[in-house]
Amino acid sequence: MNKHFLKTKDDILSEFNSTLDGLSENQVKESKKKYGTNELEKGESKNFFSIFLSQFKDFLVIVLIIAGFISIFTGNIESSIVIFVVITMNAILGTVQHIKAEASLESLKNLSSPKAKVIRNKEIFEISSKEVVVGDIVILEAGDIVPADGRILNCSSLMVNESSLTGESESIEKIDGILSEENLSIGDQKNMVFSGSLVTYGRGTILITSIGMSTEIGKIARLIKQTEEKITPLQVSLDKFGRNLSIAILILCAFVFSINIYHGTSVLDSLLFAVALAVAAIPEALSSIVTIVLAIGTQKMSKENAIIKKLKAVEGLGSVSIICSDKTGTLTQNKMTAKNIFTNNELKKVEDIDIKNSIENKLLTFSCLCSDAISSNSNEIGDPTETALTTLANKFDLKEVNLRKKYPRLSEIPFDSNRKLMSTLCSVGEENIMITKGALDVLLKRTKFIISSNEVKEISSSDIDLIEKSNFDLSNKGLRVLALGYKVLKSRNSIDLDDEKDFIFLGLISMIDPPRKESKKAVEDCIKAGIKPIMITGDHKITASAIAKEIGIFKEGDIALTGVELSNLSDEEFTKKIEHISVYARVSPEDKIRIVSMWQSKGNICAMTGDGVNDAPALKKADIGIAMGITGTEVSKDAASMILADDNFATIIKAIATGRNIYSNIKNSIRFLLSGNMAGILAVLYASTVNLPMPFAPVHLLFINLLTDSLPAIAIGMEPSKINVLDEKPRDMDEPILTKNLSLKILLEGGLIGIFTMISFHLGLKTSPSVGMTMAFATLCLARLFHGFNCRGKNSLPVLKIRSNMFSVYAFLIGTFLLNLLLLNDTAGKFFEVAKLNIVQLTCIYLFALIPTIIIQIARYIKYDRK
Repeated sequence: MNKHFLKTKDDILSEFNSTLDGLSENQVKESKKKYGTNELEKGESKNFFSIFLSQFKDFLVIVLIIAGFISIFTGNIESSIVIFVVITMNAILGTVQHIKAEASLESLKNLSSPKAKVIRNKEIFEISSKEVVVGDIVILEAGDIVPADGRILNCSSLMVNESSLTGESESIEKIDGILSEENLSIGDQKNMVFSGSLVTYGRGTILITSIGMSTEIGKIARLIKQTEEKITPLQVSLDKFGRNLSIAILILCAFVFSINIYHGTSVLDSLLFAVALAVAAIPEALSSIVTIVLAIGTQKMSKENAIIKKLKAVEGLGSVSIICSDKTGTLTQNKMTAKNIFTNNELKKVEDIDIKNSIENKLLTFSCLCSDAISSNSNEIGDPTETALTTLANKFDLKEVNLRKKYPRLSEIPFDSNRKLMSTLCSVGEENIMITKGALDVLLKRTKFIISSNEVKEISSSDIDLIEKSNFDLSNKGLRVLALGYKVLKSRNSIDLDDEKDFIFLGLISMIDPPRKESKKAVEDCIKAGIKPIMITGDHKITASAIAKEIGIFKEGDIALTGVELSNLSDEEFTKKIEHISVYARVSPEDKIRIVSMWQSKGNICAMTGDGVNDAPALKKADIGIAMGITGTEVSKDAASMILADDNFATIIKAIATGRNIYSNIKNSIRFLLSGNMAGILAVLYASTVNLPMPFAPVHLLFINLLTDSLPAIAIGMEPSKINVLDEKPRDMDEPILTKNLSLKILLEGGLIGIFTMISFHLGLKTSPSVGMTMAFATLCLARLFHGFNCRGKNSLPVLKIRSNMFSVYAFLIGTFLLNLLLLNDTAGKFFEVAKLNIVQLTCIYLFALIPTIIIQIARYIKYDRK
């Protein structure tokens, strides 16, 4: 790493063979040849066709494709058409989701300033930022975006907002001198500027030291490129479930095929049996239903200010066990607010200010006169520290605009980082008063008097001790402290630096970016839900720790680390300490990835919030990346899987509760689908084993799986949230969708439906095989529709709580209507291979379909609701 901030101006100019007159044309060409252009590399992107083809890699889809071709081979064209339509629809859905992929590198490219002012051959040129080369001398002014990384050669009151890189919301005061410390984070390299940062005040001249992919933004772009996106727990579970189900299906199909051959059935008919089993076993609509349930969840979340970019992140939120949250604006209000004043030898809260007290009134009045901020009608313009002063005065009806008219400014000395002071000269009554605000350590050295009890007297050592103690106490609470002093200059109309001495000490004003009102409750809910909240910020460690302590993140025995301290820890040391580290301050993008990776290596599902360019790699690395909608850069939004429209930590907790409920609903939907499929599998196995005719045509099973099953499964996915969902602990990331308990329920409930399906089949066989097949199909279909009510809840009798989810009723009615359409309409029935039935047979179908649900409801009542 080239530590340019440690080098003198002459050394840095010599290193890059440049001068203050700028590069010559030949030098520009040589630099471009050596270092390249000031552009970021573009990532490779897949074309539409390759994305579409990749959707067919799933093993379940491959099994269905084989089943489709076998149907064509055996003359079952209708079945093959339905199969191919289904898998094509799923592929289109998957492709559409993939095309909405992140464009992080493209957004990073757009951060580059379109124009830059450079000095070349002693002349100033305005060129495209892409044309800036290493060694160029660039002029920066307020409003400019820094075109590349550079060392400051000279500056005047230069302030740069680096929040997109460091996460620190306030502008950084820049200097042109040498820094002595070797290990400094980006935010502390005050004689350097970085590509993509915004100049908010002053002007300066810089030497370009890095361009393109060598800049800090370029390093982040490379990190984004190298960082692999984590797949969500649901994806892991579904992939594992798909593999296991595929293997089981192949074994069962081979078994059924062998039995049929053994019984003397022809190869073609045996294949048809095997295909029927495959179609019965594969939940064709599962992928679509999961996508639809997740999409419905995203709509609900968007109403709660959580915008979901990647659907499967909805469920992933329910598994989160670690939340790494930014401080500024997420946990705090992103607004500096005055908290205490110290004057007249007394420290008090701002709520206790007595505006009738002349000294306290003077403190607030003078703080407005020595600032340039404006606070009116909820609009705050100016430096956040100064807006805190004007807002405080406004609370006591001291309007800064009126004060400045009444006591006009005659002269001023702007703030600069070397003096750490700002001074104004105002006409107050018949006197001209110089008012100065700034750092206490600087102001106190220039103070000779103090005002106390409306009397100005010489400042004593005990006065100084009390002031310093108050400042120490406030600073240790993470508060920023400003000191104010003044002096009377009688008839003078201007001031200069020599006048900044012999002050009368007036008082201190402390301020902080306070926590959001809802943050403390949100953190409590977070901990109650078994989730560890962690603060990661670009702010200073003391300030961050104070806020973290106030809202409950930082507890007794916890540790706060800076980025430099973290870098000095080995992985082994970090592993031992990580459980106790609640606050990380002044961290780099690499540090954030390391924090996320370490938690993931311990088996945790990690959510990460961020708003800056520097957050993008960690957002992508995290299981759930959460970007800020208000303050977030486009880069962070592109890298994230979720965006907070209100930048509020409490919204994350709401989203987690919704995510947990959605996962629970998806599991119930899967239970509904698989228990119905299990009934079909058992029916086909039974018929094969005892050498009966095939109980279903493949098109029957596809009708059930896609039409009459889909709507109830979606309705189950829309079940309202449970009140106590946050009382549960996060789900183990290794927990499969099909737990032992769920598998047992699927087997028992599927077996029960299968038994009555086969009773109906035997009854129909007495008339003919086609009637038997129709009765088996209709009974299985209707029994599965009834079963939808069984799968809605967990412990209570959901069938008695119909009104809480009317979608399940609508789904049942639509499914029943479609089934009766086939049974009673000859044209529709012919296409789906349905025989005509008499009234007795239809009555038997309704009876045998209802009995399994009655049995399941009685069993549930005995287990959960009987007292």
